[in-house]
Amino acid sequence: MIELDQKRRDAQKEADDLKASRNALSKQIGALMKEGKKEEAEAVKKQVTENAEKLAALEAQQAESEEKMKKIMMVIPQMIDPSVPIGKDDSENVEIQRYGEPVVPDFEVPYHTEIMEKLNGIDLDTARDKTSGNGFYYLMGDIARLHSAVLSYARDFMIDRGFTYCIPPYMIRSNVVTGVMSFAEMENMMYKIEGEDLYLIGTSEHSMIGKFIDTITPEAELPKTLTSYSPCFRKEVGAHGIEERGVYRIHQFEKQEMIVVCKPEDSMKWYDVLWQNTVDFFRSLDIPVRTLECCSGDLADLKVKSCDVEAWSPRQKKYFEVGSCSNLGDAQARRLNIKIKGEKGNYLAHTLNNTCVAPPRMLIAFLENNLQADGSVRIPKALQPYMGGKTEIR
Repeated sequence: MIELDQKRRDAQKEADDLKASRNALSKQIGALMKEGKKEEAEAVKKQVTENAEKLAALEAQQAESEEKMKKIMMVIPQMIDPSVPIGKDDSENVEIQRYGEPVVPDFEVPYHTEIMEKLNGIDLDTARDKTSGNGFYYLMGDIARLHSAVLSYARDFMIDRGFTYCIPPYMIRSNVVTGVMSFAEMENMMYKIEGEDLYLIGTSEHSMIGKFIDTITPEAELPKTLTSYSPCFRKEVGAHGIEERGVYRIHQFEKQEMIVVCKPEDSMKWYDVLWQNTVDFFRSLDIPVRTLECCSGDLADLKVKSCDVEAWSPRQKKYFEVGSCSNLGDAQARRLNIKIKGEKGNYLAHTLNNTCVAPPRMLIAFLENNLQADGSVRIPKALQPYMGGKTEIR
């Protein structure tokens, strides 16, 4: 990498010298022509032509070095924060804190699709067998309404916390995709639109960070705190695969996201604010949660630091992931040329993202924790205005 950079710098310096020489020779040609010295002028012109050929070769060499450097940089992992615990994989993630008392009711909690089906709230069979395949679903009636209510409440929850609401594009170009994620994530997650330079987003973070591509934001206008709604589309290629029956791991879902673009010295402060927002959101719906610090082996290539918010499952008697918060340092900003204008010049921004809520996965935790002995589902007070005043689903 250092050798390539030196090669690029040498080519750049030689090219700059040739451009300066070209300008000087052009003036010389003009002066010679005025003096009627055509033969001398032609000789200088020949030198200009030779220099132009050298310049073209140097610019090609410089471009080749830059392309090679870019490819190398794309696969170099981010430098992780010193506070990140060292571990081989997600089994060695570290619990930070629990919020709310996990409760196991004195009655059996059915599988989440059974709860939905008894409330006439889901049709997996038609989606799987007739219209779409595994990983898709129809939500119906009050369960569909609950899904929308959770998203509407999440939108207002984040707006009340000072975030600007946004609905982004649901398709983005390849240069944005490679700017916001690693190649491995891209291959396993993204759906490509055939015949076009467009991909369906796997999360609105992709569009939202892409919004700042090639921008220079004055320090006084930072931080940028945005919350966005979008559908999300994922291949879900990998070890986990798609669940046969259920809405935990699916190809299509909706999400309320939050992103921050800020000065480097502020990014850790915003990291704590972001994951705490998710904790507070779930606690406002009486769902016990915990926060897990991701160890080094569980960090994606671009992340400096990351944690998962997990919700309590009374049926499984354990926690499961419902959101992920990440500080990406300057990795995305470097790839997308997102800069800050400071007193001493321009410098790279830091970017962060976090899930506020992503139903229908979140509905698993909601239904299990609010299920009543008679099979009805309690509606917490915070959500009742979004459910037309309903206090329960029967």
